[in-house]
Amino acid sequence: MPHDNEVLNRSSNRPFEDILKASLSRRNVLKRSAVLSAAGFMGAFVGESLLAKGVAAATRQVSAGGTLLAQTSGLLQFAAVKIADAVVDTAVPSISDDYEYQALIPWGTSIQPGGKEYDGNPNTRPTAAEQANQVGIGHDGIWFFGKNGLSSTEGMLCVNHEFGRNSHVLGKDAPETLEDVRLTQHAHGETVVAIKKTNGKWDRGASPNSRRIHGNTEVEVSGPVAGHPLLQNAANNVPQGTVNNCGNGYTPWGTYLTCEENFNGYFGSTEGEAFNEKRTPEQERYGFDFDGFGYGWEKFDERFNLSNPNYANEQHRFGWIVEIDPEDGSKKAVKRTAMGRFKHEGFAFATGAGGRAVGYMGDDQRFDYCYKFVSQTSWRSMLARGLSPLDYGKLYVARFNEDGTGKWLELTINNPKLRKNFKDQGEVLVFARVAADILGATPMDRPEWTTVAPDGAVFWALTNNSRRTETGPASPLAPNPDGHILRMVDSNNHVGTNFTWTIPFIAEETHADGDETTFSDPDALWADPDGRLFIGTDGGQQKGLNNQLLVADPATGEIRRLFTGVSGDEITGCAVTPDRKALFTNTQHPGNGDPTRTNFPAPTDGVTIPRDSTVVITKKNGGIVGS
Repeated sequence: MPHDNEVLNRSSNRPFEDILKASLSRRNVLKRSAVLSAAGFMGAFVGESLLAKGVAAATRQVSAGGTLLAQTSGLLQFAAVKIADAVVDTAVPSISDDYEYQALIPWGTSIQPGGKEYDGNPNTRPTAAEQANQVGIGHDGIWFFGKNGLSSTEGMLCVNHEFGRNSHVLGKDAPETLEDVRLTQHAHGETVVAIKKTNGKWDRGASPNSRRIHGNTEVEVSGPVAGHPLLQNAANNVPQGTVNNCGNGYTPWGTYLTCEENFNGYFGSTEGEAFNEKRTPEQERYGFDFDGFGYGWEKFDERFNLSNPNYANEQHRFGWIVEIDPEDGSKKAVKRTAMGRFKHEGFAFATGAGGRAVGYMGDDQRFDYCYKFVSQTSWRSMLARGLSPLDYGKLYVARFNEDGTGKWLELTINNPKLRKNFKDQGEVLVFARVAADILGATPMDRPEWTTVAPDGAVFWALTNNSRRTETGPASPLAPNPDGHILRMVDSNNHVGTNFTWTIPFIAEETHADGDETTFSDPDALWADPDGRLFIGTDGGQQKGLNNQLLVADPATGEIRRLFTGVSGDEITGCAVTPDRKALFTNTQHPGNGDPTRTNFPAPTDGVTIPRDSTVVITKKNGGIVGS
């Protein structure tokens, strides 16, 4: 979303661009750029030294004729989608000749078979009550939970719904009634739906656990901020809703984690611009504004009116990671506050030393930070004692050094710098961004999804930053409109306070003429058990491409394009069945809601409203997806 590109960090913390610039100069790594720019792209920088292993590996591949020979490891065997088959005017997706796809659960699909459906008819819209029982809009993070933890043909699918513009959901630019507001609120949140594969096709199945968790669903709050005065309202209303559910995660104990990102944009003020003159520094740091993103909820729902004193702390109830049990529809979703309040984009789980639960999280805004959560003790022992591993632990924020190392800074009230500014740990977590500013965390280029590879390395998607003014941490060029992927090796099996970092993929370096590996704006990431890295994109692609899903081998730098979306969409999320023979991803806001650009997933007719959809990708020979 364009709102991710705003700059809300006014701290004087040293940005990553300065750090990498010094690092590149220090180690003369610009030699690497000379090799790569002459030869295309090679992303094999996965060792301890960006120079020693990056340039040396590239140099070894230069033939006598000066052409960089592609390294292959055998991980990527499928035929890549060619640029000529995937340009921006396409109304339907493109996929590798070795694969096929199926559209599944588009916006408006009934959660239960036989329920009321919305089919994209421009002359009708769901009612708010109907939408509360239908798949939402803005498909994003996604994960599949196979039945009994094993099935690859039946299970529960969890899908995030990041956003849906009024023009798309309502067919008009602004709500006119509370009913309009309820409709858009119910289109946000989360879908949990039973699906199964029958005769080679996926469809819904009836299940008491299928449900919608939307902007008005009652939720629980747990962890250090539960019951805190900053979450209490004079209205004494119960916590409700989840919005702008973007990235995601999942746990080994079988739960789903959905991440609240641009939550600030759903709030506004009936005072108009006068609100901005008196908003608090904390509100400004989190991007609260008198008109938000233009949803207009504050005009009809007082919960979202920043100027209503009865709901003064409603804003603090959003911006968390929310845990959902997909196998038990009777349980409420739980906001786990120990992991901090910011614009969460994802949660990559790792079991660290001592069996502790570790989660890596990005704050998706220009010049915001990378975070890590470490549970207090072994997650297995905590669950056995009836405790959530996500309620007890420490939150850290990253500071990067120019020598390729870094430090995790502890965001707790025990830190003397934070004790001077906050009353207690609850306040630290509610204003985690401010606490990170104080500790001197490193401003980054929109940290989005994270994933943990089989070797324990952590990959971070840094989507872009066109506000960059000097060559720096993500690219040898400034500004950096195309983004990069960063690789981190954490100390002490994920629970230490030190790390090393390198940059294996710089998107700008993939744009050489004739290069079929070109991509920009990396967003969704998933590392499979064999070491493949799946990359979904969410911004303006080069060479006339639509957004795409690529598969990379970080050990060799090889990249192949598996799937591309339709005009105006984003490719979001990545999930697989246990046997990895089906992959689920999403096309988000196809055509930006404009039926003259695409009608997907309906047949092309120039009239039907395009609908966000999950896409199931399978290999024609029945093999593992990505191979």
